[in-house]
Amino acid sequence: MRALAAWLLAGGLALFSLSAMADLKLTLDTAGLTPAESRATQALLDEAYAALPPRFVQALDRDITVRWTDQMPAQAYGQASLVSSLELNRKLLPSLVDGSAAIQQTGRPHGTVRVELLATVLHELTHLYDRARLWPKSERSLIARCRQQEASLGDIGLTDACRGQTARRFTLSDDPRLLDLAGWPQAVGRRGAREQTNRQVARSPDLYETSSPKEFLAVNMEYFLLDPTYPCRRPELYAYLRNHFAWAPAKNAQCPASLPFLNAGSDFGREPLGMIDPERVYEVDYLLAEANQNWVSRWGHSMLRLVICAPGRPRGPDCRLDLEYSLVLSYRAFVDDVQLSTWGGLNGAYPSRLFVLPLAQVIDEYTKTELRSLASVPLKLSRSEIEALVRHAAQMHWSYDGNYYFLSNNCAVETLKLLRAGTRDPRLQGLDSIVPNGLLKVLEGRGLADASVLDDKREALRRGYFFDSFRDRYQAMFSVLRQQLPIPQATVEAWLEQPAASRRVWFDRADLRTSAALLLLEQAGYRRQLLLAQEEVKQRYLGARDQGDHSVANANQTLQAILANSGFLSRPAELLGSDGYGLPQEAEWQRLKQVSSERQRQLQSLSGDLDKEVRALLTPERAEAIAASEANLKAIGEHLRELHKAAGGLVLP
Repeated sequence: MRALAAWLLAGGLALFSLSAMADLKLTLDTAGLTPAESRATQALLDEAYAALPPRFVQALDRDITVRWTDQMPAQAYGQASLVSSLELNRKLLPSLVDGSAAIQQTGRPHGTVRVELLATVLHELTHLYDRARLWPKSERSLIARCRQQEASLGDIGLTDACRGQTARRFTLSDDPRLLDLAGWPQAVGRRGAREQTNRQVARSPDLYETSSPKEFLAVNMEYFLLDPTYPCRRPELYAYLRNHFAWAPAKNAQCPASLPFLNAGSDFGREPLGMIDPERVYEVDYLLAEANQNWVSRWGHSMLRLVICAPGRPRGPDCRLDLEYSLVLSYRAFVDDVQLSTWGGLNGAYPSRLFVLPLAQVIDEYTKTELRSLASVPLKLSRSEIEALVRHAAQMHWSYDGNYYFLSNNCAVETLKLLRAGTRDPRLQGLDSIVPNGLLKVLEGRGLADASVLDDKREALRRGYFFDSFRDRYQAMFSVLRQQLPIPQATVEAWLEQPAASRRVWFDRADLRTSAALLLLEQAGYRRQLLLAQEEVKQRYLGARDQGDHSVANANQTLQAILANSGFLSRPAELLGSDGYGLPQEAEWQRLKQVSSERQRQLQSLSGDLDKEVRALLTPERAEAIAASEANLKAIGEHLRELHKAAGGLVLP
């Protein structure tokens, strides 16, 4: 059913007739209509008929009676009945006759009442097509008899032959490919079952489409047939429907080659709105952050890396050198509160969204701060699969708003669903893995990932297939210290766990080489203190909020403002409100650029305020440790410059 209110469509398959072998015919029931009403209605039906694909008209080979009725809720437009008929809301007929329906705005994507009526006819015809299109004509006499039995005797009175026939449900809305694109993908770890809830709720033309696959098909047929921008807004669904009908509407817009995204990088001075041209993506890598001792990261973290060629560079292996252009697709739990609780991750309290991040930030985040290495393993995808995956990722970036579960809908599960729906690679069907490191092994076992690039670690580092944890570099620098200084610690971790003042006593005894090693280790120590402070801020902030601690009110407010303003980086659709649907178009880009830039400027200002205010949230011991670490960095830097100057070198900055 096509309605604005909660008006449900009665189900069931229309009765077939042995003589129903001609093309679709729309017959207007003129009883009670004036000539003017008949003419206006016939013009609407003729326009709807002309908009339909030839294959649709041929497959829905029946005579459908169209009539106006008073027995319909005020906000409903129309519905298809149990038999071959279609009813429209008579309350809308006067405006259709006098022409005001063509200018009366509805506040919905179709715009006017007349276009909504036209869309309703197409919507309801799609339901009839969806139910009946795949029943072979040779079986229709049996089907007609079975339906008559079902109507008069109920299911218990059906013969065995009829029971087998009526149990069949071969419809377009059941097609696995459509379900993948529509938002009911194959679930991971549930033996091919489909997700029960559609989470592609952002940038929807009509949320009614998410109520069921049948309604999704009917709603999207409206836009496929009526909206010239549909190929640009929903390119995957447009391609699916075009291929199914072997036909496309004549008046379609020219779509730009590039796809818009919001860069969720932490550099608030950078323009957030970016564009991806699928043709410039050379390869897609499975990007795995190794596990650590944190319980939420003990199996690693799954991401996808888009290896993008610099402008002007032909697609090829050299594109791997263009690290500044590589982007990372990362499903993460967006926490609009600073609390990250174990229970919240288990029960789906956190939204799961597709972030687009610069590769350089991801490398720093894992290798320098979390001391975890990254493996960038190429996936063996065809050219068409790569471009299809990029288009699907762009669609999910703007539309998906899922729930993050650490054990059942985590980064590995989300990444696998993205790969399945985006590439349609048969090797991914039936593949199940709910842990990131396990998913890489399964991908390699299915011949989808080439992990041999990691066999030679030195070559992998050189070619950008592997990004080593700074833990190894820190340990190497620590070995330099031990070679010159009689320090008692045996590991770099033990060295960094000392108070900053205890490390500082060795500075004056260090030569030029050892001072350089100390500088790198002090930088590591400073990052470690910041990580500890981050966790402390979370807990202190929550305690202050819950206990009404007014001494940290300013920092509290700043934290809340940053979280509120940064939400658009994970759910970019909120920048455009309810305008438009699907991928943003060129007319919307300017607004996106303006609004996202304003948010970035606010975040840049807020982050500066937070740097000054956040220490109010730290314990005195933590604030003292950070200050001591900063003093160490300053002291070892000055010592290194003096040594370099004494050695006859240029003065270091």
